[in-house]
Amino acid sequence: MRTNPHRSRPRRERSALSVLAALSLTATACGSAAGEDPAGGESPGGAEVADALVATYDGGLLVIDGRTLDVVEDIPLEGFTRLNPAGDGRHVLVSTSTGFRVLDAAGAELTDDEFEAPEPGHVVHHAGKTVLFSDGTGGITVFDPGELSRGGLPETETHTTAHPHHGVAAVLENGEMVVTLGDEEERPGIHVLDADRQEIARSEECPGVHGEATAADEAVLVGCEDGALVYSGGDLAKIDSPDDYGRIGNQAGHEASPYVLGDYKTDPDAELERPERISILDTEEAGLRLVELGTSYSFRSLGRGPDGEGLVLGTDGAIHVIDPQTAEATDSFPVIGRWREPLEWQEPRPTLFVRGGTAYVTDPGEQRIYAVDLASGEVVQEAELPEASNEVTGV
Repeated sequence: MRTNPHRSRPRRERSALSVLAALSLTATACGSAAGEDPAGGESPGGAEVADALVATYDGGLLVIDGRTLDVVEDIPLEGFTRLNPAGDGRHVLVSTSTGFRVLDAAGAELTDDEFEAPEPGHVVHHAGKTVLFSDGTGGITVFDPGELSRGGLPETETHTTAHPHHGVAAVLENGEMVVTLGDEEERPGIHVLDADRQEIARSEECPGVHGEATAADEAVLVGCEDGALVYSGGDLAKIDSPDDYGRIGNQAGHEASPYVLGDYKTDPDAELERPERISILDTEEAGLRLVELGTSYSFRSLGRGPDGEGLVLGTDGAIHVIDPQTAEATDSFPVIGRWREPLEWQEPRPTLFVRGGTAYVTDPGEQRIYAVDLASGEVVQEAELPEASNEVTGV
């Protein structure tokens, strides 16, 4: 058990309207409902998990019913694990020490199927393809996630970068692949490969390249220590930070919006910088604007709402809403108590996961999870978890 670093949150008084909203969420929650996936199996209890959520904890995984927030299955699993949706609306990829293991979230079953990938890193789903990156080998694995429900691992395309590094790759509709460049010493930028995996574009003007997001018109953005790179329509463009060191390392895109939400850090020597500004990156105009939040946040705080609005879970315990077109904070919804980001990135901290019109917020200090209706800002469902959760995702 971990000690509780957070102040407890006073319980909300719920109005009749809030109760009705909770009932509405139960009836219309987003995601693949039980019975809607004809290829699906069944959970150990014999029924599908509605709009499944998955959370990691120190020692295992929790499969959670996304409507009731009840824990459906507690799956023991040793070691530090991470989570990414597989891209088919049913499966989640669990990063272990040896690769990406397939979890049937709707069936609440951790399968034995695993994509081999020493030091598994980023997972990107776009244009009907899921792309896995192995930091340990520089290996890239591409597959159709729709084939996961057929049982066993699907057919894959593989590609290997020149050197192992902490990287990321994405495949576009036309078959082009955007891939980071780097080795154990530095990560200077990206290059673009055509469908035959021949290089057609390159930029090494992106020191410390990290993270990826896709915006409208398939604009692919990656973060740099001095801004970002954007690949769109066959062209590469650099977005410069207003500071000499203005690092954008984590991004949240929306495929109907030209704007990408990013973090923003300016102290290269900080043991852990706790920034209070968010970046808005315009992939059409190659521009960058900063938004003052008045609170810090962590790399697990960024999300996008159903209309492309930016969402940031602040250390003040509120979800802050940002209009990306005007680069202004327009609203905030209090959800949990104040918290402080731990020094070690692997340590649990409150996490934001957004699905449709619902934002899910975990509070590991209180061992609770909350569902927030983004239209009203109301907490419409909450539940206690048996463990202090770390990462959370859903299908």
